[in-house]
Amino acid sequence: EYVEGKNDHAKNIVAKVWEALKSGNIAVSELDEVICGIGPGSYTGVRMACTVCKMFAIFQNVKLYTISTLELMSSGSKGKVLACIDARRGNAFAGIYNTSTEKLILEEGLYSFAYLNDLEYDVQVNEDNFIVDPIYCLKHKLSVEEPHLLTPNYLRETEAERNLNA
Repeated sequence: EYVEGKNDHAKNIVAKVWEALKSGNIAVSELDEVICGIGPGSYTGVRMACTVCKMFAIFQNVKLYTISTLELMSSGSKGKVLACIDARRGNAFAGIYNTSTEKLILEEGLYSFAYLNDLEYDVQVNEDNFIVDPIYCLKHKLSVEEPHLLTPNYLRETEAERNLNA
């Protein structure tokens, strides 16, 4: 089951996971795999998602997979899909996927909204309006062989790192 959040995953993620399992009448012991949106996205949100998924993999012996958060966001739309996550200061984490041909058109990266507005695509999705296609995500998941070594895809330094290096 997909659990939607509104920039509040850090405080609610464990409760939401248990709620999703309960609503689906699924016991933790019945899980055989977990697919984690690896980022990009908010530093805290991506870190929390990876941590919870790693804990399932390590402590419950559940197979761990990842998928790009942007690809996950594009999965429920057809055609050339621009997936964007607001990265503040006029920028977005973005990528364009052709979900019909299953090809990446625009490499995931940090782009200005001005640049993205000039690109051609059929559909734009963001953190407020995307739909997840679980079958597409199952087809595009990547296996994590060593959960302890899983690191999120941040695509840029955190604000604290940028301030430290300035």
